[in-house]
Amino acid sequence: MTKINFFLFLLASIHQLVEVTASNRHVARNREKRDTVLIRSKRRWVLSTIDIEENMSGPFPAKVTQLFNDKEEDFTIKFRIKGQGVTTAPLGLFSIDENTGDVFVHRPIDREVNPMFHVDFDVLDRKTNAEVDKTLSFNVEIKDKNDNRPEFSPVTIRASIPENTPQGTLPATLQAHDNDQKDNPNSQFTMSVVSQEPALPKLSLKLMAGNHKIQQLNFTGCFDYDKEKRYKVLVEARDQGTPVMSSTATVFLDITDSNTHAPQFNASRYSAEVMEMVLKEILRIGVIDKDTPNTPASKAKFTIVKGNEEENYKIETDPKTNEGVLSVIKGKNYVKTEIIKLEIAVENEEKLFQCVDGKPVTGPNPKPNTVIVDVKVLDLNDAPVFKKSIEIVYRNENTDAGDVLFIPEVKDEDSDVNKIRYELVKDPGKWVTIDPHTGKITTVVKMDRESPYLINGSYHLEIHAIDDGHPPATGTCTVVIYLGDANDNAPSLISNQTVMCGNKVDRVNVMASDRDAPPFGSPFSFYLGEEEDLKNIWKLEPTTGDNTSLISLKSLPYGNYSVPLKIQDQQGLGAETVLQVVVCDCAGGNVCRGRLPYFSRLGPAGIGLLLAGLLLLALLLLFCFLCECGGETLHIPLDLQDKGNQTLIIYNEEGGGSIYKPEYFFTNGYRKGENGTLRGPEGYGTQYSSGMFQEMSNGGGVMSMPFQSWSMARTNTVRSGVGHMSRTYSMARSDRNLAEHIDRKIYGLPEEQKDYPEYSQRQYYYEGRGSDCESLDKLSTSNLGDNLDFLQNLGPKFNALGGICQQAIERRNVQL
Repeated sequence: MTKINFFLFLLASIHQLVEVTASNRHVARNREKRDTVLIRSKRRWVLSTIDIEENMSGPFPAKVTQLFNDKEEDFTIKFRIKGQGVTTAPLGLFSIDENTGDVFVHRPIDREVNPMFHVDFDVLDRKTNAEVDKTLSFNVEIKDKNDNRPEFSPVTIRASIPENTPQGTLPATLQAHDNDQKDNPNSQFTMSVVSQEPALPKLSLKLMAGNHKIQQLNFTGCFDYDKEKRYKVLVEARDQGTPVMSSTATVFLDITDSNTHAPQFNASRYSAEVMEMVLKEILRIGVIDKDTPNTPASKAKFTIVKGNEEENYKIETDPKTNEGVLSVIKGKNYVKTEIIKLEIAVENEEKLFQCVDGKPVTGPNPKPNTVIVDVKVLDLNDAPVFKKSIEIVYRNENTDAGDVLFIPEVKDEDSDVNKIRYELVKDPGKWVTIDPHTGKITTVVKMDRESPYLINGSYHLEIHAIDDGHPPATGTCTVVIYLGDANDNAPSLISNQTVMCGNKVDRVNVMASDRDAPPFGSPFSFYLGEEEDLKNIWKLEPTTGDNTSLISLKSLPYGNYSVPLKIQDQQGLGAETVLQVVVCDCAGGNVCRGRLPYFSRLGPAGIGLLLAGLLLLALLLLFCFLCECGGETLHIPLDLQDKGNQTLIIYNEEGGGSIYKPEYFFTNGYRKGENGTLRGPEGYGTQYSSGMFQEMSNGGGVMSMPFQSWSMARTNTVRSGVGHMSRTYSMARSDRNLAEHIDRKIYGLPEEQKDYPEYSQRQYYYEGRGSDCESLDKLSTSNLGDNLDFLQNLGPKFNALGGICQQAIERRNVQL
């Protein structure tokens, strides 16, 4: 019995090993390792082959095999299954009867989803649930069934095929695949063309690199766009399984037009007419083409085959109308009217393709179509031709009028030269005249090289020669006159006014220019005027060159100075000029400071003094009121006979400081001279006499001031009820004392302020007729000394005020 069991177990194991190896070769090595447990001595697993077909029809659960184990002789055993389809996904697919070892499948299995399952079988002691033998591992392979048809990807294909495509493969590729088991008749398929519309040219399939899954469309013959513009091809893929399954794909071929028709001229001969020497479009040539418009198959390309050996003509294609545009690009002078024959050919941009009887035509292309164009060239009246279109004439400037500048030489092939008339069309300065019969150009004025009508030293004229043809023709000549320079312009200052900032510099830049060209211009020579006094104040450095510097030799009072100069050019031609120099105090740059503003601002101290004065005035009025309105009234006789004329006199304001007015300066660099004379820097003398200044000129003539009187006298009279006193106060005490006073003031000043206009005399305006009221400024301080008796008689107004105050003092018993 034991031998029989062992033999059966051995047969089952061998059968199982052969079957698994054939179905799943790539897991053979692992399978051998697992199968070693089945050939151990004494104890063996016994199971029949597990044979599961894809997509079983049922009913379910369906028994697929039964397990045996010889441990059942020693133990009461039970079976257990685990693995894919049991304890792992997909769950619930397999089960086992633990008592009998029957294995069941519970639903159909798709091999394309789960081609194989790995399961484990165990045998357990029913009482203790302990394993009594080692686990049997088994790979369950699903048998393939032809349940998948070949599928195209994509199912629909579109391709554009040019009409002139040569026979052979087309750019239309078909690809298919089958999901059934690889290398199995169920997954092997073939492709073929089932149908095509239209039937010609014949289409077929061609393998790509020997791969039956990828094929291309192939054709023989040629396409004709005029007959068929679209093809529909049905391709089938059929497998070799049982039952046979298949699918189809559709290919649409869109045929595009190519150049299969040569362009044709719409006329057999053309003619055109053009004037000689005229460059323009003369003719448009139309063509007829049956190919699709605005494509390379129909766009015309024109060429001139004959008659254009001198390249006087060209032909181009109008991109909008597809016409040939014939133009004259190079003029030619003909003696008489002539007819030129041009042969013009036309073809398309794309090469011509021809399909005859379903087969393409090979070999060289046929010759393009041609046409003859007759161009009639009309002879015109030719214009007179000058010997030179630009004539150059050389003359010196300032030549006397009547100089003959130019006599033209003219030729005319179509007209009589003696009948040509001449006109002057350009003469900007009106310097010349022209003889209408001979064209002789003569000057009518002297020509000046420095004229603004010259361009780079040349004067331009333009003359016309007009023949007597029909219509009259005109020739043009330009006469360029180059004028030689003469030394007829003296140098001059670029600017005759300048500013010297006395607080910064002691010089100014002097620049000159000369309109003449070298050697009649710079370098210049600069000289001061002939007055000797100028050389004590100014100097020029350098004395030659394009410019120089005027330097002050001493500190100058602020004011205006006229400096005579003489400038000579390189040839000694010179001119005298005067440079106006303003010496002033500059704030920034070369700009003199402005006048001081005519207003002042009241500060906090001034406001305080003003308020204090108003307060004192209010207290004074209050005091007077108390004095008048006291308890006991004292009547003091007042002498009010001599009452003053209570009139306010308007006085011109004399303050405000000095305001710089150059026209009123009188101490412009003056110094004390002999006989009481203050000497000026440029020949002026100021004579002081009897309290007044008077300026006298010694010929220099730089500054001037009107004669002014500097004596002031006022005589005032002080009158009272008791006596009369008169006193005269004169500003000019004596000639000697006043002169000494001025000298002391001048020589006591610092050197840099002796000529400053702040310390010059001031002009005081007339103050009026004088008041009838006596004023305190008439009191003499030279004769009275310490005698104060005059205070007893201070006039009627003071007496009235004193009487009012005296009453209040006596009323209060105040002791003075």
